[in-house]
Amino acid sequence: MQVKLLDLTAQYVNLRTDIRKAIDEVCDAQSLILGPTVERFEAALAAYCGTKYALGVSSGTDAILCALMALDIGPGDEVICPSFTFFATAGCIARVGAIPVFADIQADTFNIDPKDVERRITKKTKAIMPVHLYGQMADMEAINDIACRHDLKVVEDAAQAIGARRNGKRACAAGYAGCLSFYPTKNLGAFGDAGAITTNDPSFHEKCRLMRVHGSGHQYFHKFVGGNFRLDAIQAAVLNVKLPHLEAWHEGRRRNAAIYDAAFANSAVKAPYIAPGNWSIYNQYVVRVANRDQVKDKLAKAGVGSAVYYPLGLHEQECFAYVGTKRGSLPVTEQACREVLALPIYPELKEAEVRYVAEQVLAAVR
Repeated sequence: MQVKLLDLTAQYVNLRTDIRKAIDEVCDAQSLILGPTVERFEAALAAYCGTKYALGVSSGTDAILCALMALDIGPGDEVICPSFTFFATAGCIARVGAIPVFADIQADTFNIDPKDVERRITKKTKAIMPVHLYGQMADMEAINDIACRHDLKVVEDAAQAIGARRNGKRACAAGYAGCLSFYPTKNLGAFGDAGAITTNDPSFHEKCRLMRVHGSGHQYFHKFVGGNFRLDAIQAAVLNVKLPHLEAWHEGRRRNAAIYDAAFANSAVKAPYIAPGNWSIYNQYVVRVANRDQVKDKLAKAGVGSAVYYPLGLHEQECFAYVGTKRGSLPVTEQACREVLALPIYPELKEAEVRYVAEQVLAAVR
Protein backbone atom coordinates (compact mmCIF):
# COMPACT_ATOMS: atom_id res chain seq x y z
CA MET A 1 0.00 0.00 0.00
CA GLN A 2 1.18 3.53 -0.79
CA VAL A 3 0.23 6.30 1.64
CA LYS A 4 1.43 9.82 0.92
CA LEU A 5 2.33 12.20 3.71
CA LEU A 6 -0.16 14.64 2.17
CA ASP A 7 -2.41 14.43 -0.88
CA LEU A 8 -3.78 17.85 -1.87
CA THR A 9 -5.59 16.38 -4.87
CA ALA A 10 -7.90 14.40 -2.59
CA GLN A 11 -9.31 17.65 -1.19
CA TYR A 12 -9.38 19.55 -4.46
CA VAL A 13 -11.45 17.06 -6.47
CA ASN A 14 -14.40 17.53 -4.09
CA LEU A 15 -14.29 21.32 -4.43
CA ARG A 16 -13.14 21.71 -8.04
CA THR A 17 -16.44 23.10 -9.38
CA ASP A 18 -16.90 25.68 -6.60
CA ILE A 19 -13.26 26.77 -6.68
CA ARG A 20 -13.16 27.24 -10.43
CA LYS A 21 -16.40 29.21 -10.30
CA ALA A 22 -14.99 31.49 -7.61
CA ILE A 23 -11.78 32.02 -9.57
CA ASP A 24 -13.74 32.77 -12.75
CA GLU A 25 -15.71 35.43 -10.90
CA VAL A 26 -12.47 37.17 -9.89
CA CYS A 27 -11.14 36.89 -13.42
CA ASP A 28 -14.34 38.34 -14.89
CA ALA A 29 -14.35 41.23 -12.42
CA GLN A 30 -10.61 41.88 -12.91
CA SER A 31 -10.30 43.08 -9.33
CA LEU A 32 -7.19 41.00 -8.76
CA ILE A 33 -5.42 42.42 -5.69
CA LEU A 34 -7.27 43.22 -2.44
CA GLY A 35 -10.82 44.39 -3.24
CA PRO A 36 -14.23 42.95 -2.34
CA THR A 37 -13.26 39.26 -2.51
CA VAL A 38 -10.46 39.83 -0.02
CA GLU A 39 -12.74 41.91 2.20
CA ARG A 40 -15.32 39.10 2.31
CA PHE A 41 -12.65 36.66 3.37
CA GLU A 42 -11.31 39.00 6.04
CA ALA A 43 -14.77 39.39 7.59
CA ALA A 44 -15.39 35.63 7.56
CA LEU A 45 -11.95 34.91 9.00
CA ALA A 46 -12.35 37.39 11.86
CA ALA A 47 -15.69 35.82 12.73
CA TYR A 48 -14.16 32.35 12.65
CA CYS A 49 -11.17 33.29 14.82
CA GLY A 50 -13.25 35.31 17.26
CA THR A 51 -11.38 38.59 16.72
CA LYS A 52 -12.60 42.03 15.73
CA TYR A 53 -10.26 42.27 12.77
CA ALA A 54 -8.50 40.05 10.25
CA LEU A 55 -6.24 41.40 7.53
CA GLY A 56 -5.31 39.32 4.49
CA VAL A 57 -1.65 39.46 3.54
CA SER A 58 0.68 37.81 1.07
CA SER A 59 1.99 34.94 3.22
CA GLY A 60 2.35 33.67 6.75
CA THR A 61 5.91 34.98 6.77
CA ASP A 62 4.74 38.42 5.71
CA ALA A 63 2.05 38.32 8.40
CA ILE A 64 4.77 38.03 11.06
CA LEU A 65 6.99 40.59 9.36
CA CYS A 66 4.18 43.12 8.96
CA ALA A 67 3.03 42.66 12.57
CA LEU A 68 6.54 43.25 13.92
CA MET A 69 6.97 46.32 11.73
CA ALA A 70 3.63 47.70 12.91
CA LEU A 71 4.77 47.24 16.51
CA ASP A 72 7.89 49.32 15.73
CA ILE A 73 10.17 46.45 16.72
CA GLY A 74 13.64 46.96 15.29
CA PRO A 75 17.35 47.29 15.99
CA GLY A 76 18.23 47.02 19.68
CA ASP A 77 15.04 45.12 20.52
CA GLU A 78 14.67 41.48 21.50
CA VAL A 79 11.79 39.10 20.78
CA ILE A 80 11.56 35.77 22.61
CA CYS A 81 10.52 32.81 20.49
CA PRO A 82 11.07 29.04 20.38
CA SER A 83 14.01 27.55 18.54
CA PHE A 84 11.90 24.52 17.62
CA THR A 85 9.81 26.05 14.83
CA PHE A 86 9.74 26.91 11.14
CA PHE A 87 12.42 29.36 10.07
CA ALA A 88 10.06 32.31 9.46
CA THR A 89 9.37 32.77 13.18
CA ALA A 90 12.89 33.93 13.95
CA GLY A 91 13.72 34.97 10.40
CA CYS A 92 11.19 37.80 10.53
CA ILE A 93 12.54 38.98 13.89
CA ALA A 94 15.98 39.20 12.32
CA ARG A 95 14.65 40.92 9.20
CA VAL A 96 13.36 43.89 11.21
CA GLY A 97 16.78 44.17 12.84
CA ALA A 98 15.79 42.75 16.23
CA ILE A 99 17.43 39.83 18.00
CA PRO A 100 15.59 36.49 18.28
CA VAL A 101 16.03 35.18 21.80
CA PHE A 102 15.54 31.43 21.71
CA ALA A 103 13.66 29.69 24.52
CA ASP A 104 13.33 25.97 25.10
CA ILE A 105 10.13 23.99 24.66
CA GLN A 106 8.01 21.77 26.86
CA ALA A 107 8.91 18.12 26.33
CA ASP A 108 5.31 16.95 26.07
CA THR A 109 3.60 19.55 23.84
CA PHE A 110 6.64 20.80 21.85
CA ASN A 111 5.44 24.35 22.56
CA ILE A 112 7.49 27.14 24.14
CA ASP A 113 8.12 26.76 27.87
CA PRO A 114 6.76 29.81 29.74
CA LYS A 115 9.25 29.30 32.59
CA ASP A 116 12.15 29.48 30.18
CA VAL A 117 10.59 32.53 28.53
CA GLU A 118 10.57 34.48 31.78
CA ARG A 119 14.20 33.62 32.48
CA ARG A 120 15.22 35.22 29.18
CA ILE A 121 13.47 38.59 29.56
CA THR A 122 15.78 41.62 29.62
CA LYS A 123 15.33 45.37 29.39
CA LYS A 124 15.57 44.98 25.60
CA THR A 125 12.67 42.52 25.32
CA LYS A 126 9.73 43.97 23.42
CA ALA A 127 7.57 40.95 22.59
CA ILE A 128 6.99 37.22 23.05
CA MET A 129 6.15 35.11 20.02
CA PRO A 130 4.74 31.72 21.00
CA VAL A 131 4.26 29.21 18.20
CA HIS A 132 1.23 26.92 18.31
CA LEU A 133 3.16 23.99 16.91
CA TYR A 134 1.58 21.11 14.99
CA GLY A 135 -1.92 22.48 15.64
CA GLN A 136 -1.92 22.74 19.46
CA MET A 137 -1.95 26.06 21.27
CA ALA A 138 0.83 27.07 23.64
CA ASP A 139 0.16 27.85 27.31
CA MET A 140 -1.28 31.29 26.59
CA GLU A 141 -2.49 31.94 30.13
CA ALA A 142 1.04 31.69 31.49
CA ILE A 143 2.54 33.59 28.55
CA ASN A 144 0.02 36.42 28.80
CA ASP A 145 0.60 36.67 32.54
CA ILE A 146 4.35 37.05 31.96
CA ALA A 147 3.74 39.59 29.20
CA CYS A 148 1.41 41.62 31.40
CA ARG A 149 3.90 41.78 34.27
CA HIS A 150 6.71 42.90 31.95
CA ASP A 151 4.63 45.13 29.63
CA LEU A 152 5.30 43.04 26.52
CA LYS A 153 3.23 42.35 23.42
CA VAL A 154 2.29 38.75 22.58
CA VAL A 155 2.24 37.88 18.88
CA GLU A 156 0.88 34.40 18.21
CA ASP A 157 2.52 32.47 15.39
CA ALA A 158 -0.53 30.38 14.55
CA ALA A 159 0.63 29.34 11.08
CA GLN A 160 -0.08 25.70 11.94
CA ALA A 161 -3.08 26.21 14.19
CA ILE A 162 -6.08 27.93 12.61
CA GLY A 163 -9.14 26.77 14.54
CA ALA A 164 -7.20 25.29 17.45
CA ARG A 165 -8.72 26.10 20.83
CA ARG A 166 -7.52 26.45 24.40
CA ASN A 167 -9.97 26.89 27.26
CA GLY A 168 -12.60 28.28 24.93
CA LYS A 169 -10.39 30.68 22.96
CA ARG A 170 -9.27 30.07 19.41
CA ALA A 171 -5.74 30.52 18.18
CA CYS A 172 -5.17 34.14 17.13
CA ALA A 173 -7.64 35.41 19.71
CA ALA A 174 -5.50 34.74 22.78
CA GLY A 175 -2.73 37.31 22.31
CA TYR A 176 -2.36 40.88 21.15
CA ALA A 177 -2.04 39.78 17.51
CA GLY A 178 -2.15 36.53 15.60
CA CYS A 179 -0.38 35.49 12.41
CA LEU A 180 -1.75 32.85 10.05
CA SER A 181 -0.41 31.02 7.02
CA PHE A 182 -2.55 29.64 4.22
CA TYR A 183 0.28 27.82 2.47
CA PRO A 184 -1.32 24.94 0.51
CA THR A 185 -0.27 22.28 3.04
CA LYS A 186 -2.05 23.98 5.95
CA ASN A 187 -5.46 22.85 7.22
CA LEU A 188 -6.84 25.88 5.38
CA GLY A 189 -4.68 26.19 2.29
CA ALA A 190 -4.78 28.61 -0.62
CA PHE A 191 -3.54 27.95 -4.18
CA GLY A 192 -0.21 29.57 -3.37
CA ASP A 193 1.16 31.81 -0.67
CA ALA A 194 -1.31 33.71 1.52
CA GLY A 195 -1.62 34.75 5.15
CA ALA A 196 -3.45 36.95 7.63
CA ILE A 197 -3.02 39.07 10.75
CA THR A 198 -5.71 39.14 13.44
CA THR A 199 -6.18 41.52 16.35
CA ASN A 200 -8.75 43.27 18.52
CA ASP A 201 -6.84 46.56 18.49
CA PRO A 202 -8.25 49.00 15.88
CA SER A 203 -5.13 51.17 15.75
CA PHE A 204 -2.84 48.18 15.23
CA HIS A 205 -5.16 46.81 12.55
CA GLU A 206 -5.16 50.15 10.76
CA LYS A 207 -1.39 50.39 10.87
CA CYS A 208 -1.04 46.87 9.45
CA ARG A 209 -3.57 47.76 6.74
CA LEU A 210 -1.42 50.69 5.66
CA MET A 211 1.78 48.72 6.15
CA ARG A 212 0.74 46.06 3.62
CA VAL A 213 0.63 48.75 0.89
CA HIS A 214 3.97 50.45 1.51
CA GLY A 215 2.61 52.49 4.41
CA SER A 216 0.13 54.25 2.14
CA GLY A 217 -3.49 55.13 2.78
CA HIS A 218 -3.73 57.02 -0.50
CA GLN A 219 -1.84 56.36 -3.68
CA TYR A 220 1.64 57.92 -3.69
CA PHE A 221 1.27 59.36 -0.16
CA HIS A 222 3.06 57.36 2.54
CA LYS A 223 2.91 57.68 6.32
CA PHE A 224 5.82 55.31 6.88
CA VAL A 225 7.87 52.66 5.12
CA GLY A 226 5.85 49.48 4.81
CA GLY A 227 6.01 46.66 2.31
CA ASN A 228 4.13 44.88 -0.44
CA PHE A 229 2.11 42.49 1.70
CA ARG A 230 -1.12 42.53 -0.34
CA LEU A 231 -3.33 39.46 -0.70
CA ASP A 232 -4.34 38.40 -4.21
CA ALA A 233 -8.08 38.14 -4.78
CA ILE A 234 -7.77 34.69 -6.38
CA GLN A 235 -6.22 33.34 -3.18
CA ALA A 236 -9.03 34.92 -1.14
CA ALA A 237 -11.60 33.41 -3.51
CA VAL A 238 -10.19 29.93 -2.94
CA LEU A 239 -10.11 30.49 0.82
CA ASN A 240 -13.72 31.72 0.78
CA VAL A 241 -14.74 28.39 -0.74
CA LYS A 242 -12.69 26.33 1.69
CA LEU A 243 -13.36 28.09 5.00
CA PRO A 244 -16.89 26.65 5.51
CA HIS A 245 -15.39 23.13 5.27
CA LEU A 246 -12.60 23.74 7.78
CA GLU A 247 -14.30 22.38 10.89
CA ALA A 248 -15.18 19.13 9.12
CA TRP A 249 -11.57 18.78 7.96
CA HIS A 250 -10.37 19.35 11.52
CA GLU A 251 -12.66 16.55 12.70
CA GLY A 252 -11.29 14.25 10.00
CA ARG A 253 -7.76 14.83 11.23
CA ARG A 254 -8.82 14.32 14.84
CA ARG A 255 -10.54 11.06 13.89
CA ASN A 256 -7.35 9.80 12.27
CA ALA A 257 -5.31 10.95 15.27
CA ALA A 258 -7.54 8.91 17.57
CA ILE A 259 -6.85 5.77 15.52
CA TYR A 260 -3.12 6.39 15.79
CA ASP A 261 -3.35 7.13 19.51
CA ALA A 262 -5.05 3.79 20.17
CA ALA A 263 -2.58 1.90 17.99
CA PHE A 264 0.49 3.42 19.68
CA ALA A 265 -0.72 3.03 23.26
CA ASN A 266 1.69 0.99 25.39
CA SER A 267 4.30 0.88 22.63
CA ALA A 268 7.75 2.34 21.99
CA VAL A 269 6.08 5.04 19.89
CA LYS A 270 5.27 8.17 21.88
CA ALA A 271 2.04 9.65 20.53
CA PRO A 272 1.32 13.41 20.69
CA TYR A 273 0.33 14.74 24.09
CA ILE A 274 -2.56 17.22 24.08
CA ALA A 275 -2.56 19.42 27.16
CA PRO A 276 -5.73 19.76 29.26
CA GLY A 277 -7.98 22.48 27.87
CA ASN A 278 -6.47 22.18 24.39
CA TRP A 279 -8.31 21.12 21.25
CA SER A 280 -5.76 20.32 18.55
CA ILE A 281 -6.37 20.57 14.82
CA TYR A 282 -3.45 18.21 14.08
CA ASN A 283 -1.83 20.16 11.29
CA GLN A 284 0.80 17.48 11.83
CA TYR A 285 0.63 14.22 13.76
CA VAL A 286 4.10 14.00 15.25
CA VAL A 287 5.39 11.02 17.20
CA ARG A 288 8.66 10.50 19.05
CA VAL A 289 10.76 7.45 18.26
CA ALA A 290 14.26 6.73 19.52
CA ASN A 291 15.56 5.43 16.17
CA ARG A 292 13.84 8.08 14.08
CA ASP A 293 15.99 8.06 10.96
CA GLN A 294 15.89 4.28 10.66
CA VAL A 295 12.12 4.28 11.17
CA LYS A 296 11.71 6.90 8.46
CA ASP A 297 13.76 4.81 6.03
CA LYS A 298 11.74 1.68 6.77
CA LEU A 299 8.48 3.56 6.28
CA ALA A 300 9.63 4.80 2.88
CA LYS A 301 10.38 1.22 1.83
CA ALA A 302 6.86 0.26 2.95
CA GLY A 303 5.33 3.03 0.85
CA VAL A 304 4.53 5.36 3.74
CA GLY A 305 5.36 9.06 3.55
CA SER A 306 6.75 10.82 6.61
CA ALA A 307 8.71 13.97 7.41
CA VAL A 308 10.88 15.55 10.08
CA TYR A 309 9.66 18.88 11.45
CA TYR A 310 12.36 19.94 12.47
CA PRO A 311 15.80 18.29 12.24
CA LEU A 312 17.74 21.25 13.67
CA GLY A 313 16.78 23.95 16.14
CA LEU A 314 17.05 27.50 14.86
CA HIS A 315 19.66 28.27 17.52
CA GLU A 316 21.97 25.82 15.73
CA GLN A 317 21.37 27.20 12.24
CA GLU A 318 24.45 28.82 10.70
CA CYS A 319 22.65 32.10 10.01
CA PHE A 320 21.82 32.54 13.71
CA ALA A 321 25.30 31.79 15.05
CA TYR A 322 25.66 35.50 15.90
CA VAL A 323 22.88 35.21 18.49
CA GLY A 324 25.23 33.13 20.60
CA THR A 325 22.85 30.39 21.78
CA LYS A 326 25.19 27.43 22.05
CA ARG A 327 24.51 23.77 21.39
CA GLY A 328 23.41 22.13 24.63
CA SER A 329 21.70 25.24 25.98
CA LEU A 330 18.24 24.11 24.78
CA PRO A 331 18.30 20.40 25.64
CA VAL A 332 14.58 19.69 25.20
CA THR A 333 14.61 21.25 21.74
CA GLU A 334 17.71 19.33 20.73
CA GLN A 335 16.26 16.01 21.87
CA ALA A 336 13.04 16.67 19.96
CA CYS A 337 15.05 17.34 16.81
CA ARG A 338 16.51 13.83 17.09
CA GLU A 339 13.20 12.05 17.73
CA VAL A 340 10.23 13.69 15.98
CA LEU A 341 8.54 12.15 12.96
CA ALA A 342 5.37 13.37 11.26
CA LEU A 343 2.92 10.79 9.88
CA PRO A 344 0.08 11.15 7.34
CA ILE A 345 -2.94 12.76 9.01
CA TYR A 346 -4.92 14.56 6.29
CA PRO A 347 -8.71 14.11 6.58
CA GLU A 348 -9.23 12.29 3.28
CA LEU A 349 -7.21 9.28 4.47
CA LYS A 350 -9.16 6.03 4.62
CA GLU A 351 -9.21 4.19 7.94
CA ALA A 352 -7.40 1.24 6.36
CA GLU A 353 -4.60 3.59 5.30
CA VAL A 354 -4.22 5.04 8.79
CA ARG A 355 -4.09 1.56 10.29
CA TYR A 356 -1.52 0.46 7.70
CA VAL A 357 0.70 3.41 8.60
CA ALA A 358 0.41 2.58 12.30
CA GLU A 359 1.29 -1.08 11.65
CA GLN A 360 4.36 -0.09 9.65
CA VAL A 361 5.54 2.33 12.32
CA LEU A 362 5.18 -0.28 15.05
CA ALA A 363 7.04 -2.83 12.94
CA ALA A 364 9.81 -0.32 12.24
CA VAL A 365 10.53 0.45 15.90
CA ARG A 366 10.91 -3.18 16.91
